[in-house]
Amino acid sequence: MDGGLAPRSMEGRSVPTMVVYWNAVVDGLGLLFGGSPDVWSIIGLSLAVSGSAAAIATLIGVPVGYALGMSRFGGRWALILLVNTAMGFPPVVVGLFVYMALSRRGPLGGLELLFTPQSMVIAQVILAAPLVAGVTTAAIASVSHDLRLQVRALGASRMQEAFAVLKESRRGVMAAIIAGFGGIISEVGAVSIIGGNIQGSTRVMTTAIMFHVGRGEFGLAMAWAMVLIGIALAVNAALTTLQNAGVGYER
Repeated sequence: MDGGLAPRSMEGRSVPTMVVYWNAVVDGLGLLFGGSPDVWSIIGLSLAVSGSAAAIATLIGVPVGYALGMSRFGGRWALILLVNTAMGFPPVVVGLFVYMALSRRGPLGGLELLFTPQSMVIAQVILAAPLVAGVTTAAIASVSHDLRLQVRALGASRMQEAFAVLKESRRGVMAAIIAGFGGIISEVGAVSIIGGNIQGSTRVMTTAIMFHVGRGEFGLAMAWAMVLIGIALAVNAALTTLQNAGVGYER
């Protein structure tokens, strides 16, 4: 299969676009169930890196978003502006900054983390945390002030008040987590710079796609793309189900 807009078969005839996509789906299933340990190693590393980064970003972003959504203090607008700006950081720029920090001459070079999965987690946390914080801020700020007044009137502690607000805005907070995970499971710029796309060590699904595209192996690249889409769909379906849990009882 060549790299043109109309891929051709061995007989030189044009292959319909839908056939190309269907073949990619079939090839993707072949990758998943072909029994290759390398394939599952790449998938496992992708989920481990992005899952760890999303979890850490949640632990950072939700408290920050809660503080920005609940509080009123001088400089709050500037902090929200900073978070909103960070939500749009290009992954390749984040990858470059983390690379410079972790390089041998960088301030964190002594940690020897460059070209390791740990460095990829660091870069993805930087990308995901602002997304989680920004969406959480909007979700928390949308909670009615009357709810907080009622909770305080009942003698709730600050922790109990925070729990009540988070419970009320849980769907928005879950949307923040979904946005954070979705933003990093599919990014390639940062992980390719930081991880180096080393086979058996730092190669993930997105860098595998770029690797095969660079070699002109568009069939394998499309197969990996379908695997990535399928796994991202499955994970986000689980998160969305959790997000909507209990909605039927609220109506």
